[in-house]
Amino acid sequence: MNKNYYAIIMAGGVGSRFWPLSNRAFPKQFHDMLGTGQTLIQKTFQRLNQLIPQENIRVLTNALYKDLVLEQLLQLSPQQVITEPAMRNTAPCILYAALKIRKENPGAVMIVAPSDHWIEDETAFGDDVMKCFEACQHEDILMTLGIPPAFPHTGYGYIQYEKETDTVIKKVIGFTEKPDYEKAKVFVNQGNFLWNSGIFIWSAKSIIAAFEKFQPELYRLFYEGMEVYNTKLESAFIEKYYAGAENISIDYAIMEKAKNVAVLSAHFDWNDMGSWGALYDKLPKDEDENAIINARILTTDASRNIIRTAKDKLVVIEGINDCIVVDKEDVLLICPKAKEQELKKTLEKVKDTFGEHYT
Repeated sequence: MNKNYYAIIMAGGVGSRFWPLSNRAFPKQFHDMLGTGQTLIQKTFQRLNQLIPQENIRVLTNALYKDLVLEQLLQLSPQQVITEPAMRNTAPCILYAALKIRKENPGAVMIVAPSDHWIEDETAFGDDVMKCFEACQHEDILMTLGIPPAFPHTGYGYIQYEKETDTVIKKVIGFTEKPDYEKAKVFVNQGNFLWNSGIFIWSAKSIIAAFEKFQPELYRLFYEGMEVYNTKLESAFIEKYYAGAENISIDYAIMEKAKNVAVLSAHFDWNDMGSWGALYDKLPKDEDENAIINARILTTDASRNIIRTAKDKLVVIEGINDCIVVDKEDVLLICPKAKEQELKKTLEKVKDTFGEHYT
């Protein structure tokens, strides 16, 4: 394995659309969402470790989850878990990690990957990542992996690329955040739009230079710590200054501004695992198209549901269709799949009515 290759696993999110299973204390990336015997972060680590030396993998997470990361990824040392003391979206933590990695290895090339994505063909994934690594080693480019759109999805961002390019790596024209259905149909029919996977590849040098150019205040804030990064004094610096960083995503901060952005159309099946409906699509189904995790079920006139309970719990369902049924300790959720996008609002109502314990 190439010693210049690094991975940053993004594992700081709460995953509120998977409530009640996912909550602030125990987010979705630490759950076995697919019933495979491995949690999402364990699957992500295993996938990346096939390409990248174990000692070069870093996990970016909130300070609240450091112990969970180390419990689930026994291969990691505590120094490989980079914690943010405050939630400030993806741009600040990516810059922070990139500076630490560049100080350790000025020739580093890195992949930034969410901890909670579902990827089917891991061999194809590895081939695509290696193509991007090779390109980023030799060119000053910021790369992303785009997913060929299967239908006009309105829940994903889209990447437009130049059609005329003969190479597999295409120059990016622009990004569009979650279009409406009519616009998404146009994008799919046009043929040069891809879903934005949120997986990025670049050299440490290139991404830090982009921050210096497009986010000078953020760059100055974190560059002040270069002398103490990877030393015992680092945590005190981060505790003092991290909360002062702007709350901004890497897409808004860098990718939508930079002119050296490129995309590779992915050759693997992908799902961002962003909701119960997305999970339903990827799970095996019974003869009534019910997707079942852990439960033993008896159904009458019940179809197209997703049902998750504790191991081997008996669930009897009659006359319920197209619903999410999740039983977790002291919370039971029954919700039409068509209304799952409203779960965040529901969660706020639960918090206001019953307190944070349930969220």
